[in-house]
Amino acid sequence: MSRFIRALPAILAAVACSSGTPGPSGPGDPDPPSAALAGDVLFIGNSLTETNDLPGMVQALAESAGTPGLRTAAMVAGGAALEDHWRSTLTLQTIAQGNWRFVVLQQGPSSLPESRANLREWTARFAERIRAAGGEPALYTVWPEESRFEFFDEVIESYRLAAEDVGGVELPAGAAWLMAWDLNPALQLYGPDRFHPSLEGSYLAALVIYGGLSGRSPVGLPASFRLPSGLVRHVPAATAAILQQAAEQALAARAAPVSQRLR
Repeated sequence: MSRFIRALPAILAAVACSSGTPGPSGPGDPDPPSAALAGDVLFIGNSLTETNDLPGMVQALAESAGTPGLRTAAMVAGGAALEDHWRSTLTLQTIAQGNWRFVVLQQGPSSLPESRANLREWTARFAERIRAAGGEPALYTVWPEESRFEFFDEVIESYRLAAEDVGGVELPAGAAWLMAWDLNPALQLYGPDRFHPSLEGSYLAALVIYGGLSGRSPVGLPASFRLPSGLVRHVPAATAAILQQAAEQALAARAAPVSQRLR
């Protein structure tokens, strides 16, 4: 099942998972909180990962494509950078104990020089821990706020460099957004606050992440699907076809991907 642990500012509490299954309730639990999270792909990020249950979308699309046994989980904190997650014992324990195939890392746009340096530094630290636990790091490229649209290229480059530094998997969702707008400038990929993704924006990111981790084409995946929580999501078929094409183009434009993939 897809599960969420929401990390609070000091990473002191855990709440219910996206599946509706009760999560860890506190210090009195007989098992450590990280024991509640296990699966194939762990997402570590902030609200850009949590919005629209992106991990659940990836799992639902994988199930529809017949990718067996793919379960996703996420540790998220609003506005968090990777540095914030690193300071959480819970996050590091979860990486060490979860037997993850991939750990997908995400922070804010990271377009400024100091933010890029921060992303690369903490990606490298996480990559060491992820590989020590038998997994592979992956970088989920995001996008800037609409008001900072001119920084799109810088965002994409920051995440590309971070993935390249560690030989990790580049998941170029931000580049896919640009390619989707090339195909149809009227697409509404931003949500109402003009930063977080709309359903279509998250769907496009999920297509990229599924394709990037599986090595399979996202073209032909369903436009309607049921999340692990039971919620049914629907993207208009014509829009879904464009987004799938953009995802495939973005994946093809990457540097040669690493050999390990979900099978």
